[in-house]
Amino acid sequence: MPTQPAVKHLVLLGGGHSHVTVLREFGLRPVPGVRLSLVARDIQTPYSGMLPGLIADHYRYEDCHIDLDRLARFAGATLIHAEAEGLDPEQRCLHLPNQPPLHYDLLSINIGSRPPTLNIPGAADYALPVKPIDEFLRHWDAVLTRFRRHSGPFRVVMTGAGAGGVELLLAIQHRLRYEQQYHGLRDVKLDCHLVSATPMILPDHNASVRSRFEHLLHQRTIQVHTGVAVTQVAPDSITLSDGLTLPAELVVWVTGAAAPEWLAASSLATTDAGFIQLNPCLQSVSHPEVFAAGDIAHVVAYPRPKSGVFAVRQGPPLAANLRRAALGHALREFRPQQQFLSLISTGERHAVASRGQWSIAGAWTWRWKDYIDRAFMRRFSELST
Repeated sequence: MPTQPAVKHLVLLGGGHSHVTVLREFGLRPVPGVRLSLVARDIQTPYSGMLPGLIADHYRYEDCHIDLDRLARFAGATLIHAEAEGLDPEQRCLHLPNQPPLHYDLLSINIGSRPPTLNIPGAADYALPVKPIDEFLRHWDAVLTRFRRHSGPFRVVMTGAGAGGVELLLAIQHRLRYEQQYHGLRDVKLDCHLVSATPMILPDHNASVRSRFEHLLHQRTIQVHTGVAVTQVAPDSITLSDGLTLPAELVVWVTGAAAPEWLAASSLATTDAGFIQLNPCLQSVSHPEVFAAGDIAHVVAYPRPKSGVFAVRQGPPLAANLRRAALGHALREFRPQQQFLSLISTGERHAVASRGQWSIAGAWTWRWKDYIDRAFMRRFSELST
């Protein structure tokens, strides 16, 4: 008489860019003997690559959010609407609020990161963090309402001059300028500033990309402050390490990335910043039954910047290795590309593309980015077996 395979419980913590691919892959090719659970704080998970387009009003909310409830049902997964508050890798259990511990055989973590604002006086109270994105979007509507009722100077300060900060500030400026024109806000003077502790903008991009955006920021009358750190945030201003105080009606926080404290408090091997240390199989170096991807992960052999593009690319190899681990097969290493295509939008329907040392820009580049982003989203809305 044939025996049934032992049931293994695979828990996916977080609905990030890698895990949506895992869910899709397990829905297309279920693994016998695997019980799948998804623990997610939000049912609609945003795609970060389309956030600037949403802020600039090029996209609707549903264009750039993935329905985790529908995706979980497609994958045959149990959806648990909760946010983790602790992890015990020795007992293989995840702690959730007001619930018994959730036990697992395999655990994968894809919860993104948070901005490290608490060490800057006033930042946690008066700055608007971009991450988590869903919370940022909940506040964005209030920002628009406040802007429409405002008179006099409306000063926006973006902290962080990586691709995320530059792209989002240009999108915010584009949207607020449209609001000015559409609502006839003649008494509002929009003033935008970009602040970075790095000596240059876009430090992870080539000189050609930096030159294009330096010119664009100057053209858009955005004042750039590099080589200065934020030392304090007040209700109506921000103070920099060079002593300059900038009046601000809106401070948007993009700089840095931090991990939740409960993760570092577990016995998982983490970096000094609390990110999970992984081998090239996207597997914890200390607990082989734990996997991770995206911002929360640090692949020791292949460190990369915190960016959604890497979480997207880790999705397929993560899904494959979770399948192999569940079946007891040998895992395979994932070696990320040294160079990758970067597409950064400029507020309006225009973008800059780069790879290695070259860059190119234009409206057609935005259409290229738009095509790639919409194709990615269709993978999770047009589900079929």
